[in-house]
This record gives sequence, C-alpha cells and structure tokens, in this order.
Amino acid sequence: MSKKMNVESFNLDHTKVKAPYVRLVGVTEGANGDKVYKYDLRFKQPNKEHMEMAGLHSIEHLMAENIRNHMDNVLDIGPMGCQTGFYLAILNNDSYDEVLDTLEKTLNDVINADEVPACNEVQCGWAANHSLEGAKDIAKEMLEHRNEWHEVF
Repeated sequence: MSKKMNVESFNLDHTKVKAPYVRLVGVTEGANGDKVYKYDLRFKQPNKEHMEMAGLHSIEHLMAENIRNHMDNVLDIGPMGCQTGFYLAILNNDSYDEVLDTLEKTLNDVINADEVPACNEVQCGWAANHSLEGAKDIAKEMLEHRNEWHEVF
C-alpha cells in the first residue's frame, strides 16, 4: 500500500480480511467528551462478492428503521459504495458485544418483515429499486455466520 490515507478503510488491506465480520473502525471524541464509535459491518467478501442493489437498498431501509428499536444511541447506518457492507455510528456506547447482539436482533427483524419501510416516492429517492426477498436473503446469510463476526482476519 502507498501513503497513509485520510479514510480509515482505505488503509485496510481488503485482500486480508475474512467477511462477514463486525469491526470497530475508530472512536471520535467531541469537545464535550461525547464519543462516536464507528463500525464496519462487512457482509460480503471484498472484491469477491457484493450485495445486489435492490436487496442492499431494502436491507438498508429495514436496518435503519429497526436498529433504533434495539439501541437508543444509533446515529447512522449507511451502505458502503462497494456494496459489501455498512457503516454504523453509535454515540457513547463502547460495548462491542451489545453491537453484535443489536445487529443480530435487527437482522432477525429483517427476516420477519412483511414490507420495506419508507418504500414509496415520498419517503425514498429511488422507491422502484427495492427487494424485500433480497434483503431477507442478505440477512439470513449474515446470520448464518453470527459466531464468526468477531473474526476480521
């Protein structure tokens, strides 16, 4: 790898990781002592596989809506452009085990969902591009590897 990059994941050797995993990317502390914990939720093996866009879009809606039912301090959950995972930002909670349990509960919510939240032209910027079944397949596959989420390499 060449020079150190500003974006943490650009400094990660993507050929050495073993998805799926959940990895703490970093902690940012604010002026008043609040801390933001950023996680790499890697669902697919980089450069080998990816989530199809309609399923990724739907699981993003489902996780964004449902994760907040299990954890109060979620700031954001958003997809990676490479379509291999998501970033999760949490305020003032450094419990890795709680993050894993929350993700498990959220993915089970996806599997049990009967619709994609905010899947309409008023609430979504590309409402025609969704797949509930695709989202469920992604969630099932991730959950099948629950006992491996802590293994990054």
